[in-house]
Amino acid sequence: METDFRQFLDQFLDIWRNSSLPGMEKIISEDYQAREIADGKIIDFGYNESISGWKQGFNFVLENRAQWDLRELAILPINKHETMAIIFAALIINGKKTETGNLFFETFKTEDQKTWKLVRSYIEAGVTSAILDK
Repeated sequence: METDFRQFLDQFLDIWRNSSLPGMEKIISEDYQAREIADGKIIDFGYNESISGWKQGFNFVLENRAQWDLRELAILPINKHETMAIIFAALIINGKKTETGNLFFETFKTEDQKTWKLVRSYIEAGVTSAILDK
């Protein structure tokens, strides 16, 4: 199952890097739940709000000819059917990395041992990119 998850995670990251909204819509579970901390404020949201957020983010990237700087920090098996990936995401705009990014704790689940879905996220927004230099 580790190999299957690795292949899935690579696909997920490619979808993200390519700002593919249709791809992201297929990967996120309709039962998705998330919490984002931004400027000390807690925002809880589900599938529809997530898709809206990805759409805004992807449009920004495409309109500004930016690139995603995605860093996989860890993969943690939670149980037989769930795995968490910790990912730092920032942008590169006009060849310059942004000073901050978001730290994503993404929990993926499979029920049939073939199809992985993003089911939960915890996101710390506005994290300094300097954490990657350590």
